[in-house]
Amino acid sequence: MFPAPSRRDVLRTLLAAAAAGLPVTARAQPRPASPLVSTPLTDSLLLVTGAGGNVVVAHGPGGVLMVNGGTADRSREVLALVAERTGGARVETLVNTDWHPDHGGCNETLGRAGTRILAHEHTKQYMAADVVVEWQDRTYPARPAPALPTETFYTSGELTAGGEPARYGHLGQAHTDGDAYVFFPQSNVLVAGDVLAVGAYPIADYTTGGWLGGLATATRTLLDLTNAGTRIVPGSGPLQTRADLQAQHEMLVAMRDRLGKMMRQGMGAEDMLAAGATKDFDARWGSPATFVATSYRGLWLHVRELGGVV
Repeated sequence: MFPAPSRRDVLRTLLAAAAAGLPVTARAQPRPASPLVSTPLTDSLLLVTGAGGNVVVAHGPGGVLMVNGGTADRSREVLALVAERTGGARVETLVNTDWHPDHGGCNETLGRAGTRILAHEHTKQYMAADVVVEWQDRTYPARPAPALPTETFYTSGELTAGGEPARYGHLGQAHTDGDAYVFFPQSNVLVAGDVLAVGAYPIADYTTGGWLGGLATATRTLLDLTNAGTRIVPGSGPLQTRADLQAQHEMLVAMRDRLGKMMRQGMGAEDMLAAGATKDFDARWGSPATFVATSYRGLWLHVRELGGVV
């Protein structure tokens, strides 16, 4: 998921609160950092939460593999915890499931230490440049050279860390167009990244190649990797099940079809919200405003695939 609001976002919130006559002093206080929690998933897999985004660690005699690294301000804590839990073993490989800062916080430190950093080619390209996310009115600055992936892929691949085999692959134009999964078949654990959202609607970021139809396809890809016993690690939030992933897939397919139909009727994003386009799903996924607005823009970039819009 996208990281915490920028200073500009916070300032806007404070100004809006002041204009509404709300107290702003309490709002201005920074939230204390949540404690890091490490949870063994198997003898060789560890889940670290509380660092912004979820971190999965595969460890054993052959070294350490990390999938994502939380935010930069928590990287020292994350790496200290990983070292403690793995007996100080070297992190041989770090995988980034997308370009967002809440997953790439350990990149620079590990990159300077010579760790192999693996990501989809598009993820590297976004990390290497300033990225303007229009719907957030925010620019994410380019990462320093040591933080960039050292090895990229376009489709899929396999690797082994600490005796734990892993398969990874591209998820197409989904949350972004550089999303990747990592699946540990021996442990039946799937790292889904931000393609799977918990407690909020998933966002298909059209500014970096995501779109609603691709997000639906990506969840289908993930479903095909899993069974009823698979434990699924989302980009942030608690562990999920195949049933949770199935529910999201069904919601996305329904919303792709429903919003496409509304576009053919000449409706815009505000019209869709006013018509209650998401009312069947709001109880589970919360406020739909950003989801509908970003989905609408992304659908316009794929009108040929939708058919009948123009």
